[in-house]
Amino acid sequence: MTTNDVIKMFDEYVIGNYFRLPKVIDRGQGNYIYDIDGNKILDMFPGWAVSGIGHCHPKVVKAIQKQAQTLLHMDNTFYTELQGNLAKLLAQRAFGGKTFFCNSGAEANEAALKLARIHTPKGKYKYITTLGSFHGRTFGAMTATAQPKKFENFQPVVPGFVYVPFNDIDAMEKAFDDEVAAVMIEPIQGEGGINVATAEYMKAIRRLCDKNQAVMILDEVQTGMGRTGKWFGYQHYDVVPDIITLAKALGGGVAIGAMMAKPNVAASLVPGTHASTFGGNCLACAAGIAVIEAIEEENLIENAIKIGQYAFDKLNNLKTKHAVIDHIRGKGLMIGIQLKSPGAQIVAKCLEKGLRINCTQDTVLRFMPSMTVAAKQIDDAVEILDNVLKNI
Repeated sequence: MTTNDVIKMFDEYVIGNYFRLPKVIDRGQGNYIYDIDGNKILDMFPGWAVSGIGHCHPKVVKAIQKQAQTLLHMDNTFYTELQGNLAKLLAQRAFGGKTFFCNSGAEANEAALKLARIHTPKGKYKYITTLGSFHGRTFGAMTATAQPKKFENFQPVVPGFVYVPFNDIDAMEKAFDDEVAAVMIEPIQGEGGINVATAEYMKAIRRLCDKNQAVMILDEVQTGMGRTGKWFGYQHYDVVPDIITLAKALGGGVAIGAMMAKPNVAASLVPGTHASTFGGNCLACAAGIAVIEAIEEENLIENAIKIGQYAFDKLNNLKTKHAVIDHIRGKGLMIGIQLKSPGAQIVAKCLEKGLRINCTQDTVLRFMPSMTVAAKQIDDAVEILDNVLKNI
């Protein structure tokens, strides 16, 4: 089939709830994807941060192939060694918590919201989230997402959510009352424009949650699994949350979500309070274990720090050449380029020249390459962006 044939088929049979780029992708390897016309595209935003160790990493592929011959799925009325092993590996790299498995970041956040309410004293039902956040598209996660445009067509939304500006300690403190069950924030806002939480802000949230018997939830769906230069984003700060949520890079391309809670908090989620039919699926857990092993065997967190700094330096140099760039921000390989004008046209032109990046909040270009990215690939990406900016 041709590109036009596939797009025509989508127009006729697939619900049009996504803005799609005009390419039909049929293959991915490492930091590149290939369309059906044979074009090679350097992917600096792989799978919306899902392919954190690159497309079709050999270790993940091998683990999936092996597991597919043994057991694809088993319901959670039985034990499986794989699910226990993945939970153990995560706990050993975080704060020793216990994990509930599901299928996506939105599901993980829904689980966290429910756990916070069931764990805290009766009467606590409110959640504080921050403006510009993104926590998912299900009803609870959508309401937690403090971007009113996301739910303007879905009123009334879930009651009990209070929104405050990001990195504003005074606003956070004023929002607390006896009815607050939890604060949910991202250590680095992804869709919000790569906004990095300050250390003072994170410590203030920890203090306020402790003072008010509330739960501190960190949405690590984008910041988790090494991308920022630590296994988890919270590890950049001298705080330990009560709950973190994971997804995206955890499965290396296979759908999986996870909510990890401190043992005393996790104990509140007893049989009958929450579940996920596919959660802890054998195939997904095998992939998750392979992802963790690959990150450690190939020193990919160290690479995220090293190449992340290299990319920052290159992009800051680009800033000196193009007045449209205001500044660069982020951590590790989670990088935002703040523009002084909208960036959609830049993204489209880059794709035409073989580079895939993303634009969020209209004026922030997102670079979130896989942790296997090499300096030469950063050079190539910056060169393409440089050429596009010269002609915008």
